[in-house]
Amino acid sequence: MPTEDPAGILEIAEEVYGLGLGEFTPARDARAKELKGTELAAPVRKLRKPSTAAWVVNLLVRRESEQVEQVLALGAALREAQATMSADDLRALTRQRRQLTAAVTTTARAVARDAGVRVTEAVADQVEATLTAAMVDADCAAAVRSGLLVAPLAATGVDEVDLTESVALPAALGFTAKPRAAEPAARPELRVVPDPDADAKALAAAQERLAEADAEVAAAEESLAIVASAVDDLRARELQVAAELDEVRRRLAELETSAEEVEEDLAEAEEARAEAEEAAGSAREARDAAAGVVERLRGSRRGGRS
Repeated sequence: MPTEDPAGILEIAEEVYGLGLGEFTPARDARAKELKGTELAAPVRKLRKPSTAAWVVNLLVRRESEQVEQVLALGAALREAQATMSADDLRALTRQRRQLTAAVTTTARAVARDAGVRVTEAVADQVEATLTAAMVDADCAAAVRSGLLVAPLAATGVDEVDLTESVALPAALGFTAKPRAAEPAARPELRVVPDPDADAKALAAAQERLAEADAEVAAAEESLAIVASAVDDLRARELQVAAELDEVRRRLAELETSAEEVEEDLAEAEEARAEAEEAAGSAREARDAAAGVVERLRGSRRGGRS
């Protein structure tokens, strides 16, 4: 029998971390009891209950997987593009990142409310910080994608993040949570005696749900607008960088042509210098010969006079 079965542990972790916050401990203990006598029992019993913020993010990953993947994909694109961006571009994208994480946090609060958990402002801040960490740090993104968080995350994008105490298992960083639909609402209890206010209550409940749905639609549309804006900015930056690269290539081609011309001119100049040096040498020899003749003639005249 193997000493460790990560796949089995991950399967159980996926099951219990996808449950409601209040259901986690009973479900974990029940699974550990079922596995009593096996080597999986102890690891399952050690699975830590997630904090409220971690549970909300885990729930968001399962209920709104497409939206979370868009956030993580945008974060990866921004991390890759940061090296070539100006300070102004980075500041603009930082603002957009904050707007996006705030919008997705609003969605997370709505999802948690549907699951029966009220999210306080303090917890919402931790959820937003976790989403921000996932956008600026690749390891944090993997931790969020796993849906096995036990504690909220925080990252600057500069220092390495220690995720040891933030995920249920080390293998979580290579795991992706399975999307999970919301549980169907419980069927209303049938009553023998009609409620005289039933219609009014039903209308009020429907109106409340409509208001919540409108809020969720507004948050989703705001999130979409932010993501679309960020994508447009990145595409514009890509075109700008491509144009700058074309200019550099054009200038390089001009310099290479100039270098070839200078090399040809230099060869011609060196050849002309060699010819000039040869001519100068011949002229000096002719001058020396003429000077010798003059000297001899002067000597002959002086001898005749004496």
